[in-house]
Amino acid sequence: MNERAQAGATGFGRVFRLSLPIIFSNLSVPLMGAVDTAVMGHLPDAAYIGGVALGALVFTYVYWGFGFLRMATTGFTAQAQGARDHQELRHVTLRGTVLALGLGILIIALQLPLTHLALAVLEGSARVKALARDYVLVRIWGAPATLFVYVVLGWLIGMQRMRTVLVLTVFQNALNAALALLFVLQFGWGIKGVAAATLLAEIAAALLGAAALRRAHRALSGRWGGAGLFDRAKLLGAFRVNGDIFLRTLFLVTGFAWFISQGAGQDDVILAANAILLTFVTFVAYGLDGFAHAAETLVGAAIGARDGGSFRAAVRVTTVSAATVAVAAGLVFVLAGPALIDLMTGIEAVHATARTYLPWAILYPAVAVWCFQLDGIYIDATRTGEMRNGMALALAGFLAIGYPLVAHFGNHGLWAAFLGFAALRGLVLARWYPRLLVQFARPA
Repeated sequence: MNERAQAGATGFGRVFRLSLPIIFSNLSVPLMGAVDTAVMGHLPDAAYIGGVALGALVFTYVYWGFGFLRMATTGFTAQAQGARDHQELRHVTLRGTVLALGLGILIIALQLPLTHLALAVLEGSARVKALARDYVLVRIWGAPATLFVYVVLGWLIGMQRMRTVLVLTVFQNALNAALALLFVLQFGWGIKGVAAATLLAEIAAALLGAAALRRAHRALSGRWGGAGLFDRAKLLGAFRVNGDIFLRTLFLVTGFAWFISQGAGQDDVILAANAILLTFVTFVAYGLDGFAHAAETLVGAAIGARDGGSFRAAVRVTTVSAATVAVAAGLVFVLAGPALIDLMTGIEAVHATARTYLPWAILYPAVAVWCFQLDGIYIDATRTGEMRNGMALALAGFLAIGYPLVAHFGNHGLWAAFLGFAALRGLVLARWYPRLLVQFARPA
């Protein structure tokens, strides 16, 4: 296939067909967080927003730490699909499911020490921490369901079944939002109501995901189980990739945790304002992640098919698309940011503080788009060692500039360091990108 034909096969139309369902499904996730924050933000005390922020951060730390279940599953699935290996597609599903359920049960068993340790490390007032503990001890029972859904989404993305991903994710988050409004505003359950809504939505999504997997596997040849399931080379490869992504994600979430903790250490109003602006950042992150998912799928398939031209075309087209959307997102925050802040809370002090720091959220999309794209490319190339090392370097740089910036400039310094963290993530991976070109993108 010549270069022109490869570009057509991996053109903007196909990228948007792959990306848009993921973008819409991804955006339902921060929308869920925005609903939770808004519900708490209209209660009379800013501590409720802080309690949700810290409680959700505990799960961000734990669940993102196991994000390799989604990312590695996507990589292995896309490569098996590119090689037309249906038996391996079944094996990837089984390995991921067993690991997800085992880890979920372990999280439940360790819930008390995990909660105590997390809240001891995080900054915040006694009131905020008490509310966060209530949130965590309800929601944690959904751990096996949540981790299983990671596997389901990873497999579906690797198979390019984006519409199913959209249906599953939107269902989960719409149910969560509806239940949160019911439990808090109608039943008066407070922060426990928000946690219970998320728990029930996670369980429902796992059941729907299991049905989707069962239906998808009916079209595959091969059989469940067999000797290949425990192939030593594949298991070692899976453990290597999963371990690298686990450490990479741990470093990433540590950076987010440090950011939230530093805000909480200033006062409850700063914590609440930062939580609202982080909702904006999360919208951007999940939106841009749609193009990263497209890059993962197309790059993985190109590697599985040993097609260097398609590799280069996938990288080029997904990156241009993502950069365009990043600029558009920044413009939306310029035009609608103040009004969105007003929707999130009725507390005047939080209003004013969030507006003060809004310019940093406006800048975030243009700074962060590069690290999202490179993550997607590296994941499906299964070059996870570079991802791990790059995130470690970026985190070290973040902390090195963060402490003096916060000391001298307060919350403005904290946001400047946070954007620096995103920039460092992209710069380090970009520095190593030529290695991928040498290995995977030689002209056919």
